[in-house]
Amino acid sequence: MQLTEYLKEKKQLINQQLELYVRDYSVPGRLQDSILHSVHAGGKRLRPILLLATAQAFEVQEEKVLGVASALEMVHTYSLIHDDLPAMDNDDLRRGKPTNHKRFDEATAILAGDALLTLSMQVIAEDPHLSDSERIYLIQELSKASGAKGMVEGQMQDMLSENVEVSLEKLENIHKNKTGQLLKFSILTGAYLGGVTDKVLTEMIKMAEALGLIFQIQDDILDITGDASVIGKPTGSDEGNHKSTYPQLLGLEGAIDQKEKYVQRALENLKNANIEGSTLSQLIQYLSIRDH
Repeated sequence: MQLTEYLKEKKQLINQQLELYVRDYSVPGRLQDSILHSVHAGGKRLRPILLLATAQAFEVQEEKVLGVASALEMVHTYSLIHDDLPAMDNDDLRRGKPTNHKRFDEATAILAGDALLTLSMQVIAEDPHLSDSERIYLIQELSKASGAKGMVEGQMQDMLSENVEVSLEKLENIHKNKTGQLLKFSILTGAYLGGVTDKVLTEMIKMAEALGLIFQIQDDILDITGDASVIGKPTGSDEGNHKSTYPQLLGLEGAIDQKEKYVQRALENLKNANIEGSTLSQLIQYLSIRDH
């Protein structure tokens, strides 16, 4: 299957699952409408797709990981709702549509994010395809990835770095948390449920860390060179918000070179894990050249 077909098929699958979960696990009304507004805004669904691709590489049945993949995308969607709020990035558009607080109001948007975060844990806790030990492990890991030592801490450090010149090491640490932790959870989950050895798991975690940095650098590059109509939100927001970015620190060409180093590192990790011919290899390349 071509990568474009794979991405389209898996995106549709995740969208269907998210719709089912939100309608089954919430009450019809304003809150559900607000949640569905952000779910329906679309997006690439890269995190759950990476989870599905990793599971496939290690011969895990898709039905076993669909629930946790959906839960992961709920966490990601909640983070975007909150990230767009006036107190954070103050964005009016997300994927070409009004952000949640613009379509509804700030309080409703906050509650929609809260609902998605807690729903993600419920989905994993009640997943009939997982054993009790698997549920506990995945809830623990998703909580860590999204919490006070993970994504939320990364967001905090990103805010604190505005109007401040930071080192490359500091910038990498920010994005290993803000962007990288949920991507790492994608890869970790597929490998863990595949019953891989500790050596292979270590390689996959290293690959995921490189992948997170590839993703962030390309985001920073697109904020300068991207087409707002393709990206779905205005470009130049990083500079406007005085955020530290890879192009700001390394220059545009330097950022591209740095990204390529991470691409080669990630591909080497896949080779060491003996899955270099998997869909993950194509996804690494895709993430490094995406236009939105």
